[in-house]
Amino acid sequence: MTTFAFIPGAGGDAWDWHRVVAELAGRGHRAVALALPAANPDADFDTYADACIDQLTSAGVNPVDDDMIVVGLSLGGFTAPVLAARLGADGIVLANAMIPNPRETPGHWFSTSGAGPARAALAAEQGRVLGDDVDMMAEFFHDLPADLVAQAMSRPEPEQAEDIMSCPTPFDEWPAAMRVITGRDDRFFPPDFQQVIARERLGVDPMVVPGGHLMGLSRPIEVTDALLTG
Repeated sequence: MTTFAFIPGAGGDAWDWHRVVAELAGRGHRAVALALPAANPDADFDTYADACIDQLTSAGVNPVDDDMIVVGLSLGGFTAPVLAARLGADGIVLANAMIPNPRETPGHWFSTSGAGPARAALAAEQGRVLGDDVDMMAEFFHDLPADLVAQAMSRPEPEQAEDIMSCPTPFDEWPAAMRVITGRDDRFFPPDFQQVIARERLGVDPMVVPGGHLMGLSRPIEVTDALLTG
């Protein structure tokens, strides 16, 4: 049995992965969707990893005996290699994730990766106008079923301390067992951009699946299929 540990993105929580967790459980795997102390301005990526390990331990996960796969969404790409190293995980899957260089900060990543221009170019191509703030409906919820949008909007507004953007991710090299899953319909990190950065930084060709940035909510079956492939 494989145990999957799911890390949310900035301002996200365990709920973002609940449909994939249920799908994996139905196929005989164990999955734990994790929450991060994202509202804590003093938290860094080691703090995030500590919180993940506490939750996995509470869920009865034994990383020594279990086959472990760490899955990171969006900003979760910065925590994934830290958690995987601490767990001795068998692999990492980056799902619509930021792919940092060792010791990079999220702020530096956004400034240098080309994510912003790629997002703006896709919006222009689709006839959308980007504002100063992220339009959650247009960029994150656009491919979610209406009932899930209603659930998302009824949940407490997530908090994300901006201090994490200046924290370097404390790892020195990516492990060999890496996979990347890219959402074909992601508007925040467009798929062409994701494919380029995955090849440049990891030498990995991403698997492209249907779904936007929160593809675990909009396309749980397809995402689960991808997780169990390879």
